[in-house]
Amino acid sequence: MDKSPDQPSPDLLPAVDLLEEPRFAVESGVAARVANIIQPVLADLGFRLVRVKLTAQMGPTLQIMAERPDGSMNVNDCEIVSAALSPVLDVEDPVQQAYRLEISSPGIDRPLVRASDFSRALAQEARIEMGVGVEGRKRFRGTILAVEGEGRAASVRIERLDAKPGESLDALLPLNDIAEAKLVLTEDLIRRSLKAAKEAEGEPGPDEAAEADAGAGSLRGGPQRGPGRFAGRNAGKAKPLLPAGVRTEFKKTRSGPPGAAPRGPIRPDRT
Repeated sequence: MDKSPDQPSPDLLPAVDLLEEPRFAVESGVAARVANIIQPVLADLGFRLVRVKLTAQMGPTLQIMAERPDGSMNVNDCEIVSAALSPVLDVEDPVQQAYRLEISSPGIDRPLVRASDFSRALAQEARIEMGVGVEGRKRFRGTILAVEGEGRAASVRIERLDAKPGESLDALLPLNDIAEAKLVLTEDLIRRSLKAAKEAEGEPGPDEAAEADAGAGSLRGGPQRGPGRFAGRNAGKAKPLLPAGVRTEFKKTRSGPPGAAPRGPIRPDRT
């Protein structure tokens, strides 16, 4: 099924519209307080919030995922966002303990939190968990076909890949009822990401498809660690895969545990 012809592509909408586009997936608790504090700051800088998550990985970590309205986010952008948000969080002090602040881009298998995220991901595979069940189900996996409707009435139509014999392959899922959604890391998604990163750097070449195929092919052998994961014919050349950057900084809040001394900022790494 094709995308509705009366629905403009997200890349054709004015940047200000995309900047103000609301998320259908929102946080709760401390993460929600952080989101309310930082969203106006991000908007003033020309960024929009993707997700806030507080985890206990390697100690308390506040993960803030952001992007520009066109979906891009590089290392310099992470630096800009970190420099702007750090003092605001110090003043508001929403996290009642020492924590590590992490600023990052959405990544290849990104969360889908707005209608435009789904519109950009047409023909890609996604996992979707509903807060409200649809036809007795809350979990879906399928190919994104279209975004139908507008505003709070918008829904995403998918072709199910998890349907059992006798079940409908077609599912229409209201965006406002989605609890969590993200892209699935497939060979095609990696191939498209490699191509987009090449084009962004202005380095298209005749061996581009071969490099993308080599990168995607690594999935067949299972996950690996280190630079060899997406190594292709030009193994020595860095592959500009998203996330484009992560900046982390250890922060000690006013209400942090006694004696917890802050460490210096950790410089961003390109992944």
